[in-house]
Amino acid sequence: MADTTYREGSLSLRGAVAMGTGVMVGAGIFALTGQVADLAGPLFPLALLAAAGVAGLGSYSYIKVTRAHPSAGGIAMILNQAYGRSTVTAGSAMLMALSMVLNEALVARTFGTYLLEPFGWGSRWLVSALALLLIVVAVAINLARNENIGWFQTVGAVVKIGGIGALAIAAMIAAGGGYEAGSEGLTAGSGVLGFIAAAGLGVLAYKGFTTITNDGAELKDPSRNVGRAIVISLEICAAVYLVVALGAGSSLTVQEIVAAQDYALAEAARPALGSAGVIATVAVVVVACATGLVASMYAVSRMLTMVTDMTMIPHRHFGMPGQVRHHMLVYLGVVAAVLAVSLDLSQIAAVGIIFYLVMDVVIHWGVLTRLREDVGARRWVVISAIAADAVVLGAFMAARGAGQPWVIVGAVVAVAVVYALEAWYLKRHPDEG
Repeated sequence: MADTTYREGSLSLRGAVAMGTGVMVGAGIFALTGQVADLAGPLFPLALLAAAGVAGLGSYSYIKVTRAHPSAGGIAMILNQAYGRSTVTAGSAMLMALSMVLNEALVARTFGTYLLEPFGWGSRWLVSALALLLIVVAVAINLARNENIGWFQTVGAVVKIGGIGALAIAAMIAAGGGYEAGSEGLTAGSGVLGFIAAAGLGVLAYKGFTTITNDGAELKDPSRNVGRAIVISLEICAAVYLVVALGAGSSLTVQEIVAAQDYALAEAARPALGSAGVIATVAVVVVACATGLVASMYAVSRMLTMVTDMTMIPHRHFGMPGQVRHHMLVYLGVVAAVLAVSLDLSQIAAVGIIFYLVMDVVIHWGVLTRLREDVGARRWVVISAIAADAVVLGAFMAARGAGQPWVIVGAVVAVAVVYALEAWYLKRHPDEG
């Protein structure tokens, strides 16, 4: 089995940017375009830009702490710096890990959906089978050396960003500069609550920047490159998402985008570019999902290894060989597979964004109240990040709860259960930190 211990300086700035964009583009734009359009109406491209603003504001705390204390554990390290070995740290780290596993299920299911649905071959079991296949392949790739993964992500990032950007621009040109999604008026079917809720859901398309903080100990010159990698990744993805959203809106009405919700970008290519455009879009999605899933597993396995080393979660190897991270990859694959088979894309996205935003608020609060002076963070920026998270989370829960209350209630109950289980575990193992 490959040696996968941490190697200081094994990831370049290029590799870190590719890692961040790999997760973001792999999960976000392909799976969420239809869902964001359903909430925001014709203004969905602006909702995706607003989501970039929320994510960018939130990235401030991560950048400040990771610059001061780079670590392979990233978010777990930030939480531990702020709260020590506590229920808050362990529970919040698990929320982040679960949100990333949900992201992996989202990516895997998107992979299967785009390979089948645009061609009329869709069936639940076939989508699930393809999702399982991608998860198995991603686990196997993650046993490679870090340098190999970095090059894999770089090539994938170039292919998918260049490919989907070119397809979107071609669709806009073919549409003659029109915006079909706004044919009934830019505010038709939308409202303030829906727009803010869409921006909240859109944050899910940007949260991949956190994978860069998880690679802090392996990134070359982390005090300088962590912030650069995060900002560059967010800027690239915001530009790509805007172009892609405008391309989709130039070809389809909002109703058509929502009807093809889980494979909206493939359908958007059909009117302007025909079957060749659909096939090209599917090819880009395959690359995007594969690289996104690999990047996500790479990051979350390292974070969970650190949390395990801090004895904040239980670990059993069940006779498996290898290091703790190898075991984590197996567990991640199993959980992601179960979620990909059990839930649809909208349910996965809803639970994932609630988990992430709750954890994000906890991070910002810890920086504000306990780490601000140590890392040199500005109070008003961190407070603004907390306020932005609270507003978009509340709006999303209100908007989605009107149609799927059981999903929202289930997510809230799951948050409470995670913290309760961590409190129970730490109480039973008080002296192992």
